[in-house]
Amino acid sequence: MKRIKTDEQEQRYRDFLELCRKEYDSKGQVLIVRSLEFLDQQLAHFQITEQGRLHDYALELAEMVIRELGIDPLGVSAALLLPLAEKNEKVVPLLSDQLGDRPGILLKEYLKISSLDTFSSGNQSENMRNLILSMSTDFRVILIKIAERLFQMRKSGSRFSKHNISAAIEARSIYSPLAHRLGLYTMMSEMDDRAMSILEKDVYKTIARKLQTTKDKREKFIGEFIAPLQKKLEGEKLRCEILGRPKSISSIWRKMQKQHVEFEEVYDKFAIRIIIDSKPIREKSDCWRAYSVVTDIYQPNPERLRDWISIPKSNGYESLHTTVVIPGGEWVEVQIRTRRMNEIAEKGLAAHWKYKGIKGQAGIDEWLGKVREALEQSGPEASVNLIDDLKLSQFSKEIFVFTPNGDLKKFPEGATVLDFAYDIHTDIGSSCTGARINGKNVPIRHKLHNGDKVEIIRSKSQSAKMDWLNFVATSKAKTKIKQALKEEKMKEAEHGREILKRRFRNWKIEYNDSNVRKVIQHFRYNDSIDLHFDIATEKIDLLSIKEIFADKEEPADHKAIPIEEKQVDKMLKSAIRESDDILVIDDKIANIDYKLAKCCQPIHGDQVFGFVTRTAGISIHRLNCPNAHQLLTRYGYRVVKAQWTKAPDDTRFAVSILITGQDDIGIVSNISDVISKDLQVNMRSISIDSKDGMFEGKITLFVKDTQHLEALIRKLKKVKGILNIRRTD
Repeated sequence: MKRIKTDEQEQRYRDFLELCRKEYDSKGQVLIVRSLEFLDQQLAHFQITEQGRLHDYALELAEMVIRELGIDPLGVSAALLLPLAEKNEKVVPLLSDQLGDRPGILLKEYLKISSLDTFSSGNQSENMRNLILSMSTDFRVILIKIAERLFQMRKSGSRFSKHNISAAIEARSIYSPLAHRLGLYTMMSEMDDRAMSILEKDVYKTIARKLQTTKDKREKFIGEFIAPLQKKLEGEKLRCEILGRPKSISSIWRKMQKQHVEFEEVYDKFAIRIIIDSKPIREKSDCWRAYSVVTDIYQPNPERLRDWISIPKSNGYESLHTTVVIPGGEWVEVQIRTRRMNEIAEKGLAAHWKYKGIKGQAGIDEWLGKVREALEQSGPEASVNLIDDLKLSQFSKEIFVFTPNGDLKKFPEGATVLDFAYDIHTDIGSSCTGARINGKNVPIRHKLHNGDKVEIIRSKSQSAKMDWLNFVATSKAKTKIKQALKEEKMKEAEHGREILKRRFRNWKIEYNDSNVRKVIQHFRYNDSIDLHFDIATEKIDLLSIKEIFADKEEPADHKAIPIEEKQVDKMLKSAIRESDDILVIDDKIANIDYKLAKCCQPIHGDQVFGFVTRTAGISIHRLNCPNAHQLLTRYGYRVVKAQWTKAPDDTRFAVSILITGQDDIGIVSNISDVISKDLQVNMRSISIDSKDGMFEGKITLFVKDTQHLEALIRKLKKVKGILNIRRTD
């Protein structure tokens, strides 16, 4: 079928070629023209209406990545062929003959990302990890993916639909943070605004209306503010453009939330930008000359000066920021940068190919190197830590500190002495006991500040601790601490294994996989490492292990048996004086002092008690724990009363439920939909066995508290075919 173009499409085609002629050299233009020819050849196999739709889509997306990303010809080629590849993956292998290998490789990686994409909030971290993995090969893939997501959001508008809501959540949690980290500030702002127009529609409309109401007043104010600046800058022979624009609605909303103020109280709703036409060799001096002009006319706030020209951000961003006050007390943010710096600020990492080799762009290579380094760490854990960094760094700042030798180190705001130590070397981090900052001794938790000179203090007896994870800020430190803790646990577990082997030999019990598995199942451990570790750290009484292998005639009260909560409550009262203090379980539950017992998996809302272990603090058990009877009768003096306080909103507890019912078609899918989609509950694992038309399934999931669990069970009982649901632990 011949490819037919309308007059409008022909004009768009010519306009696109003209744009490419202005942006790229002859070699780049050849690649783009060949890509267009390949597109036309393949579109000839589609229906006429589909031809026009895909052709328009391809040109619009390609034009967007040129104008808004400033991407190189290879990226434009991939964007042009993207809709074709999404429609028919079989065309990708055909590209190499006409266009070479690179466009095909980009499209393969893009399709890989798209196939892993999901709007389900429970899988966002996994999606992000795969995005980062793909980026480590060629960052153009991520740039095009971000552009395509924003392109689709523009097409769909702010209609309140299920698809748009999911797309807005995905953009806010994945693509906006990525756009920010890659320096795509304009795209990030628009993406955040569009997401907000759907997810917080009323607030968005209110702020937009107030901005519109104050538009005339704001434009008059900007004009009066700019006029004296323009005159004096011209007198200094500085050729520049001065722009005044309101900040994005989402940015204003974040300030309102962060500062707990109303719209009228946000003092910097707009920014003045001075863009200087300057040669590379004079850029820095020209920006500081402009800064001098601004501060001669208006009073600056010295606390608000940000110099990202002397030391650019890790994503290549360069600019001078200052905040000045005008007569009347109103504050105005002023950004000073050159034309080149502005293009990088607008187009971020995409402008790297154009300005490669210029100071400031080295930060991009450094940052990509750190991404690759993190991904090369053992297992997926390092990638997950990096993902958390990307999410948390959406609006974070950077600080710069010095080593004793004068080397400059860059960290996210909030980084501590321990982050610094691990950044130098793993051994230095694990043996760190503090630091000497600017000649003053400080602890490992001390937060670093700009310009600090840091010298690490070490001790041979120091080792990584679990609570260190609570205050380090970088993914590298988190990964290294977890690795050290894992290695320490393996050493302890090996010691515990030897203890158990000796005891088995004394008890005339064979130490083999079958008997060890029996102990693991009895105490409900995940594996032998956890069992052996708890033996080494005396969290398990070895006599209770011996009782597992005792004769059946042995008294029942020596075995781990479930009993009524009322009975345990009576025993608890007799074991503890009524006047004793109550252990309050709060948000410190993650620290080393407290631990939720694995044998019964208590969750917020359960009736619980505490048991003082010999070396690992207090373990929290449910009243109907299988081991409650034994703990109370044999170790009543080590039992304490306990109760929950209000759990933090983001706290989730693991709990297992057993479901039985009729093995109908789609029953598992229906159960999964209720859990993950209707109730937005994350599942850790699910296993289903079926026999003779019936099924039995065990599901481990994460809930807020007992009420949350009860609501989940009520909802599941309504699924057709389910006969019974009960909590297993």
